[in-house]
Amino acid sequence: MAQPVWLRGPLEGVPPLLQPVAHALAQSNEDVQGVLPRLSEDQVWRRPGGAASIGFHATHALGSLDRLFTYARGESLSEAQLEALSLEKSVDRTAGSATELATNFATGIERALRQLRATRESDLLVPREVGRGKLPSTVIGLLFHAAEHTASHVAQIVTTAKIIQGS
Repeated sequence: MAQPVWLRGPLEGVPPLLQPVAHALAQSNEDVQGVLPRLSEDQVWRRPGGAASIGFHATHALGSLDRLFTYARGESLSEAQLEALSLEKSVDRTAGSATELATNFATGIERALRQLRATRESDLLVPREVGRGKLPSTVIGLLFHAAEHTASHVAQIVTTAKIIQGS
């Protein structure tokens, strides 16, 4: 078994204070890539016991990561992001196959890592607003929450896959 990402050392180009965010996101991607491509389309969209599907968790985690990183940049959500958010609530098989979801997830994580590499540590405490309610946060608060939220949904992906596969 490979060492967890956080024990492999710093990710190149990521500021020291953002290494935990980068490690969590890189680990989330490795976990998703280790599970999703092995699943059938039926397994990806199955809802064991009425729980959310793996497809939902992958789609929502990626969408949330994108939205939270948008707020961290001090930007408002685009129309496309708002549309994606509304579609997440009714995610179905049209959101993609296991392979497409895994590829999209990897692309989203790489985009987030690029943003982390471009984030200056001196900006981490800059205030940011979240959502239509303009709730208060900071750059670092948004980045860390994005990482923990992503990791939480990835844990659900891994657990649900084990349930569905009967292991």
